[in-house]
Parts: sequence; C-alpha cells; structure tokens
Amino acid sequence: MADLLLTHGYFLAEDEKERQIMKPYPPLGLLSLSAYLKQRGFAVEVYDSTFGTRTELLDKLKQGSGVLGIYTNLITRRSVLEIVAVARQAGWRIILGGPESANYPAEYLRAGADAVVIGEGEMALSELLPALATHGPHRLSHVRGIVFKDEAGTLYHTQERPKIPELDALPFPDREAIDHQQYLDVWKQFHGASSINLITARGCPYRCSWCSHAVYGYSHRRRSPENVADEVSWIVERYRPDQLWYADDVFTISHPWLQRYTAQLKQRGLILPFETITRADRLQSEDAVRLLKELGCYRIWIGSESGSQKILDAMQRGVTVEQVRRSVALAQQHGIEVGMFLMWGYEGEELEDIAATVEHVKISNPDVFFTTVSYPIKGTMYFDAVSDKVGLPIAWETASDRDYVITGRRSRDYYRLADVWLRNEVEAHRTMARDSEAARRLHAIAQNARNQMLSCHDSQ
Repeated sequence: MADLLLTHGYFLAEDEKERQIMKPYPPLGLLSLSAYLKQRGFAVEVYDSTFGTRTELLDKLKQGSGVLGIYTNLITRRSVLEIVAVARQAGWRIILGGPESANYPAEYLRAGADAVVIGEGEMALSELLPALATHGPHRLSHVRGIVFKDEAGTLYHTQERPKIPELDALPFPDREAIDHQQYLDVWKQFHGASSINLITARGCPYRCSWCSHAVYGYSHRRRSPENVADEVSWIVERYRPDQLWYADDVFTISHPWLQRYTAQLKQRGLILPFETITRADRLQSEDAVRLLKELGCYRIWIGSESGSQKILDAMQRGVTVEQVRRSVALAQQHGIEVGMFLMWGYEGEELEDIAATVEHVKISNPDVFFTTVSYPIKGTMYFDAVSDKVGLPIAWETASDRDYVITGRRSRDYYRLADVWLRNEVEAHRTMARDSEAARRLHAIAQNARNQMLSCHDSQ
C-alpha cells in the first residue's frame, strides 16, 4: 500500500478544445513530488489522469483508502471537487496543492480536504504525511506551509514555509512513475515530432498584475546549467524525443546562464530543437537571440498582451511596445519563429487601445498569435483592483475564475468582434503584396467588425 496516491484531475478525453490541439505534457509538479518523497523512503503512486478516465480513477478510490494528494488549478475545480467527495466517502485523507486550492483553502477544506499546501510541496509533504498519521488532520500547526481546520473547526494558516534554496539538490522528476510514451506517441501522431517538457527554474520575479504567484511567490531560483544538462542527457537516453519544451515562466532571464548552458549541451552533443517563453525585455540583444538559435530554439513565445502602452503600464508589464517589436524582429532575423500572446478586455481598455493592438500585430507580424479575454484570478493585483466590481453568476463549485463577471465590461461578443477585426486586418496586411483583391475583402470584413464594435460604444 502506497503512503500517498498523487493525481491531478485533468482528463484529456473530456477536453474537446485540447483534443483538437493535442499537445499534452506530463504533470511535472506531481512527478517532482513523487521523486522527492521516494528519495526519502515514502511509497508513492501516481495516477496520471491525463490519459486516464474519470470512472477509472473514482473506482480506484472506492476500492481502498489512504492518503490522496491532488494538484489543483483553475480549470480542474469541478473534477477535483468530485474526486474529493468520492475519496472522502471512501475514507481517504486528502491533501491539496497548487495555485487553485492555495487561493481558495476555506472552500476546499469545506468540501472535504484535510489540508491545503501553500507553496512548494516537496518539504511540506515530507512533514505532513507522518504528521497526519501521528496526530490526525486537526493537530497540524507544527507543519509549516499548510492550511487546515483545528478541532474546533477553525481555519488555521501555519507559518509560511521557506522556498527550497538549492534546486540542484532535488532529484529529477519521477518520469518512470507514469507512461511517458503516451505523450511521445500523441505528439508524433499529430505533429510529426515527439516532445518532452522540463523546467530549468522555479518562479518569476516580475509583477504583472494579472499573473498568479500562488505557489512560488515572486522568487526566482535556477538550476545550474550542469544539472539541467544532466537531465536532458537522461531524457535523450531514455525517451529519444525529437524536441523539448522548456516550461519556465521566463526562460531567458539570465543571459550568462544561457551561455553556460549552451556550452554544456554543445560539449555533450545534446542540441535539440525546442520552444519556450520569454519576455520582450529579455530578448533585446543580438547575443541573446544568437544563443537561443545555437541552443536549438525554433520558436519563441512572447507575451505581448496589448499594443497599447497605456494598457501595458496598467498591467505593470514593465515592457514597452517598441521592445516587443524589436524582440520579434530579432528572433525572426535569426530564423526563430515567434508566437505572440494577446489579451483583450483589461481594465481601462477602450476602442483606441484595441486599434493600437491591431496595428501593433500588423507591424510586428509574428508567425502565430493567440488572444484571450482577461479574467481576474483570485490572489492577484488585478483581482484586488476590480474586486468591488467582480461577481460570479453561477455557483462557485461549478465555476472557475474565468467565469467572473466584471461590472461595466463589454460582452463576449464584443471581444469576438475584436478577434475578427484583428485576424482579418493582419491577414489583409500579409496578403496585399500577392493578392490585392483578397486583401481588400479581408480588410472589408475587418472594418465591418470594427464598425460593429463602434456601434456598441455609441449605444452605451
């Protein structure tokens, strides 16, 4: 019998949008916990629900009991609550971790969890598991970094747990605990190249107002280039992936680190194609872009968010529109594709800010771009700034933070029109040189969407 069963409550088979994209990656957080706890003598089992089924997991929980650990995020709330309910009825002790439960510990404890881990889970779980066995779920005040209910039913936040200072001391994620081959096969089938994810650092020191820092705070701790290269070497030897995904929040924070890491991989003959995420202000030099190219980067993702400097400043992004354009141009000049993330509807955005974003994307001309409508995540500065205007039109148990409604915000249809305007205007700009008639048709569609949005403004 395992000391701990870990799972996460995300089921690929139930996610229609992701099944169209089919770019799943293993749950590195759970695999890191498993490796750390096994190193300290705990027996750990991982149920990777990504390729599992809800029925299979719930049946497994009904057949026995023990301690169940569940990773939570904002898209799995309903699944996690169902898993908690079934596990509780079957007699499991339940520990939750991740950003979602950290933002809503009272709600999850009320739903049946015994403890919520706030922050990193490795050291917290290594103390919490024996404490649960010895003292039960209501006498855990000596375990730092958790929330639980004492014997009187009062919510108790224990002392904050310090961040793990030396990431090199952690074992590599316990990839053998799950069937990694399923991920490799799906990538190969749908995209022609297998891919594996890894991280080189934890946390992000930047203070963008809408971004959650519920797990790592504003810390930034980086593994040594040698340590990461050792993991890549093991991954290549074991799984032979065609490419990598560096899942860091900002991969290019330290250019000296990149230089040392590139040297390490070159020495070992481990240069593999990869994609990752950066900030525009950390990709302003030829040297940085050249390093990425030498390292094997074929696509870099940049959070542009808006083409309006007013909105970027309101978001506390700490970057300029000009920096975004320069980083896109530099990457493309060195043969690196650029993906761009954009966000509609941030507080204070007007039609002229949307127009500025349309013009910005035309000028930047990224290879691909995606848009989303901003939503306030609990615990962020953005949520705090609009909290007096935030409402939840459906029950919390069936909602997510994406369902919050902000009084005075435009409708979803308005931002759908913004997408039509943006995509057709950008495509018209790209098409003009080779097919002016098609460009004129696209421009007409874009302007019609813009005019509909203008009518919405005039009517309010």
